[in-house]
Amino acid sequence: MLGPVPLGRDGHVIDTTDSATAIARIIQLAVAPVFLLAGVGAFLNVCASRLARIVDRGRALEPMILASRGDEHDRLIRELRIVDRRMRLVSTAITATVASAVLVCAVVVLLFAASLTNLHVGTAIALLFIGSMVTLAAGLSIFLIETRVAARAIRVRKTLLAHEVEVDEAAGDE
Repeated sequence: MLGPVPLGRDGHVIDTTDSATAIARIIQLAVAPVFLLAGVGAFLNVCASRLARIVDRGRALEPMILASRGDEHDRLIRELRIVDRRMRLVSTAITATVASAVLVCAVVVLLFAASLTNLHVGTAIALLFIGSMVTLAAGLSIFLIETRVAARAIRVRKTLLAHEVEVDEAAGDE
């Protein structure tokens, strides 16, 4: 004899080959959400890096604002307000994306728990997955809004462009 025979709750012999096959099938089902988590993690890395750069810009503006006066001061204050808005947008995108990742983890846990305990939680799994997709879409959409805000905020001032033209004309006269 090779060892004890595994018995189920009802006292019947459990076929370990079927059990291993069932676990393998669950793992196959869980692989797709795990790959999704890898993508979500990469996106979170992008968001965190972007947030760090926005915070750095905000910190760089602070001493410039204190040292400025007049129109330059007003321009820097407007830029700081945009930086503040961008920080809030990226933070919100991160929050939505993390919520999505947590929901995907719950899907994976429920997949395993349901199969190991014979729970019928298919509806809950589907709703969690739908929730994860909705929150991921929200995070991506908010990130898109932040990139649009950043693109609109980065404009070369006309005074600098005019200054560049004057320098080019002076160089052409020599």
